[in-house]
Amino acid sequence: MDWSNSTIWWVAAGVLVVAELNAGSFYLLMLALGCAAGALAAHAGLPSSWQVVVAAAIGSGATALWHFKRARAPRSAPAESNRDVNLDVGERIRIPVWDETLSSRVEYRGSLWTVQFRGSGKPQPGEHVIVAVQGNRLIVAPAAP
Repeated sequence: MDWSNSTIWWVAAGVLVVAELNAGSFYLLMLALGCAAGALAAHAGLPSSWQVVVAAAIGSGATALWHFKRARAPRSAPAESNRDVNLDVGERIRIPVWDETLSSRVEYRGSLWTVQFRGSGKPQPGEHVIVAVQGNRLIVAPAAP
C-alpha cells in the first residue's frame, strides 16, 4: 500500500483528534490543525520539508495563541463557592445560635446541616448568606442589611 504525503498528514490529524477526545486537552486539537495544514501543503505540491515547516508553524502558532488566550481569561471561582456549580451559594438562611467553635446546626432544605462562620468578628444570630459548600458543611457570612 502506497500512501501519499497528504494521506499521512490527514491520518496524523485524525489520530490527534482521537487523542484529544480521550485526553480532553484542547492543545491536541491545535496540533491536529497543524497536521491539516501540512496535508493542505501536500495537496498544493510543496516538498516534504516545507510540509513539515507549514505543519510546525501552524500547529505551534495555534498552540501558543490558545495558551495566551487562556492565560488572559479570568479564572472561575472554585466549585465550592461557584454559584454556577452549586445553587445553594448566595441563598439566605437564619442562624438561631452559634457555639464557641463558630459553628451551628440548622435545618436547610429538609436536612440538618453544620454551619461554619466565615467573616470578621464574632458571629451573631440572624440572617446569613451561604458563601460556600464544603462537603456537608455550609460556610456562611453575615447578610448585608
